[in-house]
Amino acid sequence: MRLIAALDSLIMQQRGHLFPWVPVFLAIGIGLYFSRLTEPGMTTYAGRVGFGVLAMGVALRWPGGLAALVWAVALVAFGFGLAGLRAHRVAGPVLDWRYYGPIEGRVVALDRSSTDAPRVTLDQVYLERVRPDRRPIRVRLSLHGPPETLLPGTRVMTTGHLMPPQGPAEPGGFDFRRHAWFQGLGAVGYTRNPVLISAPSQAGQRVFKLRMAASRAIRQVLPGDVGGFAAAVTTGDRSGVSQTALQALRDSNLAHLLAISGLHMGLLAGFVFGLLRVGLSLIPSVALRLPVKRIAAAGALGVAAGYLVLSGGNVATERAFVMVAVALGAVMVDRRVFSLRAVALAALIVLVRRPETLLGPGFQMSFAATTALVAVFGWIREAEISLGPPWLQPILGVVISSAVAGAATGPVGAAHFNAMAHYGLIANLVSVPLMGVLVIPAAVAALCLWPIGLGWIGLKVMGWGLAWILEVARVVAGLDGAKGYVVSPDPVVLPLIGLGFLVIILWQGRLRGVGLVPVVIGFALWTQTVRPEVLIDANGALVGVMTDQGRALSKPKGAGFVAGIWLENDGDGADQTSAASRWDGHKTRIRRMRLGQRELVHVIGKRAVADFQECKANQIVVASVPMDLQGPCAHFDPAHLRETGSISVTDGQLKTARQISGTRLWTGF
Repeated sequence: MRLIAALDSLIMQQRGHLFPWVPVFLAIGIGLYFSRLTEPGMTTYAGRVGFGVLAMGVALRWPGGLAALVWAVALVAFGFGLAGLRAHRVAGPVLDWRYYGPIEGRVVALDRSSTDAPRVTLDQVYLERVRPDRRPIRVRLSLHGPPETLLPGTRVMTTGHLMPPQGPAEPGGFDFRRHAWFQGLGAVGYTRNPVLISAPSQAGQRVFKLRMAASRAIRQVLPGDVGGFAAAVTTGDRSGVSQTALQALRDSNLAHLLAISGLHMGLLAGFVFGLLRVGLSLIPSVALRLPVKRIAAAGALGVAAGYLVLSGGNVATERAFVMVAVALGAVMVDRRVFSLRAVALAALIVLVRRPETLLGPGFQMSFAATTALVAVFGWIREAEISLGPPWLQPILGVVISSAVAGAATGPVGAAHFNAMAHYGLIANLVSVPLMGVLVIPAAVAALCLWPIGLGWIGLKVMGWGLAWILEVARVVAGLDGAKGYVVSPDPVVLPLIGLGFLVIILWQGRLRGVGLVPVVIGFALWTQTVRPEVLIDANGALVGVMTDQGRALSKPKGAGFVAGIWLENDGDGADQTSAASRWDGHKTRIRRMRLGQRELVHVIGKRAVADFQECKANQIVVASVPMDLQGPCAHFDPAHLRETGSISVTDGQLKTARQISGTRLWTGF
C-alpha cells in the first residue's frame, strides 16, 4: 500500500503537466497496431476499445494520481482502434498481377519520380478487361514517352505497364505497400507511349487547377530551378526542381525548405500577424476601440488557411497549419502561444486525423524539432537567461534554433535517410533567415500585387533569395566531407531514443534524468547494428553480399532502386557500379560468391538458367527468371520470391519480407 500511495503522490506532483503525455500514449497504441504481424479481427478491436472505455470509466469514477495511469491505458487502446479504423476506411482494390494495356483516368496529381521523370496520378481509373470492383481507386504512372502538358482534371489515356505497389527492398525495410495503401494507390507503373487527352478538364478539382495555374505563372516569371523552388514553397508543386538541385539541397540539409512545413507556415503567419497588428495600430480609432492583437491573429489564421488550400493540403502542410492554428488560437484567447500543451494539442489532432503519419519522417522530425525548441526556449525564459543586447538577440536566436532543431531531428533523419549533412548548421544559418526577411515577405507582396499585374515584382525579389539559397546548397554540398553515411538502425532504436527524450522534456522533477537510460541504450544498440550478410531482391534481379570492403552487388546495372536502398541502409556511400566491382570472380551471367562453407550463385537471364544444372547442399541459388532445379540446394526464382518477398541472411538465418511484414491489409498475402 505504501508503494501505491507513493506512486499516487508522485503522479499528483505532475498535475498541470500531464496533457502533453496524451499524444504520446495515443502514439504507443498506434505503434502497437502497425507492429502486429497479423491483421486484427473485429473481436480484437472490440476487446481493445471496450477495455479502453472501461479504463476511462474507472479513471473518471476514481480520480487521483493513479487515474492518470488508467487514462494512459485507455489512450493506448484508443490509439490501436483509431489506427485500425483508419486503415479500413481507406481500403481499396489493389492490383495483384502485372498489367499491360490501356489505362484511362482523371489527372489528380502531378510530380516527378526519383529518376526525374514526370509522374501523374489518376483517379476514376479504367483498365481494359478489369472489373470495376477490382480497379484501383488511384494509379500512378511515370511518363517516359513524348512530353505532354497535362492539366488538372483532364481525362487522359495511354497504354502502359502497371504492377502492385512493391514490398520492402529488404526484410524489415520501408514498406511502400503500406504507404501506398493509405494514399489510395492500388497500382504503380510507367508508360513509354504518348499520353492522349480523352476529355477536357472536367468540373471539380478547382484547388488543384488553381495550384497548377499559379505554379505555371510563377515559373514563367522565374525560369529554371529558382522558379521550381518558388513554385514548391508557394503551391507545393515540386515538379520544376531538378534532381541536381534537389540532391544539393539534401546534401546541405536545406531540403526542408522545399516542403511547406512549420517553418514556411510559421513565417507567413508571423509576417501577416505583425503586418496587420502594426497597420491597425497606426489607426488611432481602431487601436483604441478594437482588440488589434486578436484581429491580427484571426487575419493571420485566415491567410494560413488559404496557404494550406493553395499548397494542396498534404500531410506536412496540414500538420504545420494545425500547429500554427493552435498558436494563433492561443493568442486570440490570451494564452501562452508557445507551450508544450500547444505542441501536444497539434500532435493529437494530426494523429487522430491521420494515425499513419506517426511512422513517417515528416511527423517525427517536425514534432521532434518543435518540442525541443519549445522546451529549450521555455527553459531559457524561465531561467531568465539573457541572450545579449537587443541587436544580438535575433542572431543568437537563429543560431540556437538551428542548433536545437538540428540536434533534435538529426537522429530521426539519419535513421530514415542514412545520411548526415556535416555542414548543415552553417547552410541553415546563412539561408533560413533569408526565408523570413526576404522570401516570405516577397511572396506576400507578389500575391497582393498580382490582381493589378505587378506580381512579378514580388516574384523577382523572392527569386533573389531563393537563388542565394540554391547557391549556398551547391557550395556546401560540394565541400569535402559534406555528407556522411549512417547505418540503418534496428526498429527498436528510434522509439527508445524518442521515449527517453520525451521523459527528459515532459517529466517535471529530478526523475526526468531516468530518460537518459533509454536514450543511451538506443544509441548503444545503433552502434551495434549488424547488417545482413546476404540480401536477395524480391524479383531475383539483384543479390548483395557483405564483404570486408562493403556490400558487393552481383550486377553493375539494373535494379538500381533496390541497390541504392541496400547501400544506403549499410551506411555505404558507394554507387552500384563501385559496389559491383567488389564481387569476386569473372563477370559472367552466372555470378558466384563464397559464404564460408556455402556458395551463393546468382543466375542471370534465360540462357544462363538453361546452362546451369548444379544444385548442391551447400549452395544458395538465385535466378532472375523461372528455373526448375532438382537437388538439395536452396533456390529462389521469381515464382518462389513472389511468395517470400525480399530475403536476408544473417548468421546463417534466413528471413523473408513476408515473415517480417506479416499478413496485413496492405501486404497482399
